Amino acid sequence: MKLKISHITKYQYAQDVTDSVNEIRLTPVTNERQSCYNHSISIEPNASLFAYEDCFGNRVHAFSVNQPHKTLTIKTSMIVVTTEPFTVDDKKKLQSLKPSEAWEKLRSDKVVDRFIEFLLPTPYTEVTDEIRELMELIPSLTVISGGEESSSEAVPASSVYEWIDALCDYIRTHFIYDPEATTVNTKAYELIDKQRGVCQDFAHLMIAVCRAKGVPARYVSGYHFVGDLQGGAADFEQASHAWVEAYVPELGWCSFDPTNKTAFDDRYVKLGHGRDYLDIVPVKGIYRGTGKQQLFVTVDVQKLGSGA
Repeated sequence: MKLKISHITKYQYAQDVTDSVNEIRLTPVTNERQSCYNHSISIEPNASLFAYEDCFGNRVHAFSVNQPHKTLTIKTSMIVVTTEPFTVDDKKKLQSLKPSEAWEKLRSDKVVDRFIEFLLPTPYTEVTDEIRELMELIPSLTVISGGEESSSEAVPASSVYEWIDALCDYIRTHFIYDPEATTVNTKAYELIDKQRGVCQDFAHLMIAVCRAKGVPARYVSGYHFVGDLQGGAADFEQASHAWVEAYVPELGWCSFDPTNKTAFDDRYVKLGHGRDYLDIVPVKGIYRGTGKQQLFVTVDVQKLGSGA
C-alpha cells in the first residue's frame, strides 16, 4: 500500500518565548516491511536540523529556535510504501519450534542478555500485583497427570506467539477505548482499575504483562490508515497510533495491536520504538518563557495506491 502522510504540530504561546531546543521523532523506519520516500521536514520560525540515530535506532532530528517567537510549527510530509507483515515463510518458522522449546529459549541467558532493556520495568510499565494477576488470566499451561506413581507436570499448551496474541485479544475485548478516561501520565497498572483508556495505555499494559511473563516487548509509535475501512474514504485524519512489538523465538519482533480488532497489516506505518512512550515521544523540547501554551496536532493519511 502506498500512503501519503502529513503531520503538523503547532505550539502557540501566550507571550514571546526564546531558546527553544527540540527533538522530533517523525521519520518512518525503512525495513523489510516498509520503505519511506520523499520525506521532508519544515520548521517555522526557520531552523537548521541536526539528524542522528538514538540508541534504539530511531531517526531523530534536533533543532533550536533562539529568537523570540509566539508560534512554533513543525510540518512533516512523507510517502511510505508498506507490505503485509506476516508471510508464508513466517508461518513456517512458527512451526519450527515446539511450544516448550520456544518458552525455554525465551528464558535463556542469550535472549535475556540481548533484550534486557525490553524486559525490565519502566515507570509506565511497572510489574505490580495487578499486572501479575492479569498475566495469570491468559492461559499458557496444561497439567498432564503422570499417574499414581508419578507427579503431574505442567507443560506449555500454547506457543509464545499464541500466548501473546491471546493477551492482545484479552486487552482489546475487556478494555474500552475512552480518550477522556486517562492522561499522558497514566501507568499500566492504573488502567486495570479504570478498564478504559487509549492506545498508549493499552500498549503499556500489554508490554507490562509481556515482561512479567518473560517476553521482551517494546512500545511502537506510528500511523494507522483506516480510511478504506470506513466507507471507502480517501483519507483519514488523526491517525497517530501506538502498538506493541513482542519478541517471538525463530520469528523475531512481531507486531500486535491491542486497540483495534482489525488484523495487523499494511495499513500500519512505523515511526520508531522504545521501552515505553517516553523513548519515542514524537515532539519534545524545552524553552525559556511563559508556561501558558496551546498545542494543535493534525495528522492526515491518504491512500495513493499500491506499491511494491
